[in-house]
Amino acid sequence: MCGRYTLTNVAPNLLGPLFGVDDVPLLSPRFNVSPTQDVPIVRVLSPGAPRTIELARWGLVPSWAKDVSIGDRMINARVETAAEKPAYRSSFKSKRCLVVTDGFYEWKKLANGKKQPCRMHLPDEKPFAFAGLWARWKDAEGSTLDTFTILTAEARAAVADVHDRMPVILSPDAYGPWLDPDEHRLDLLQSIVDARSGDDLVVTPVSTRVNNPRNEGPENVRPLFAQDPA
Repeated sequence: MCGRYTLTNVAPNLLGPLFGVDDVPLLSPRFNVSPTQDVPIVRVLSPGAPRTIELARWGLVPSWAKDVSIGDRMINARVETAAEKPAYRSSFKSKRCLVVTDGFYEWKKLANGKKQPCRMHLPDEKPFAFAGLWARWKDAEGSTLDTFTILTAEARAAVADVHDRMPVILSPDAYGPWLDPDEHRLDLLQSIVDARSGDDLVVTPVSTRVNNPRNEGPENVRPLFAQDPA
């Protein structure tokens, strides 16, 4: 499960080279990204086209859905079954994306029954990419809405001490084949997600401010020991 994440460093001269995008739009730092919000993804819209960073709504709405509300419960897709599930298999085949991030939150169960929010991030705090799937939905008037979901897998390394699932994190050398809409070989795509990275993630306890999706700001990612009590 991944229900909240961050993208705090949005400098175009950082994101562009990291994700192979020439034209990076101006983005606002995000310290508490929540489902149904519009956030940046990297994708290739057609074979041979350049990579772009564009906003899409978090919570995948399949093209055949009657309304967008289905997306509220489709923020994550299990990597073990995404290629087969009716809601995801078309996107897995040809509409794959990178979800731009620099950390995500999970809540660790404590002995006293409470839950401690923790942020998972790289030691250098640089951005990285979740493996995502996107879809385009049209309403009765023909207006379109682009949405996405984050692939998740069994947690490992330090994350496993906090939660049993985690987002699939792709290494940069996997970006090309993952984004290629002409790449349909399921065995190759499966090997990409199986080779996921993330063993070097750092787990940092943070304030319970992040429990409320309305709370934004750098206070959300400050290590708990450096904060005033929440």
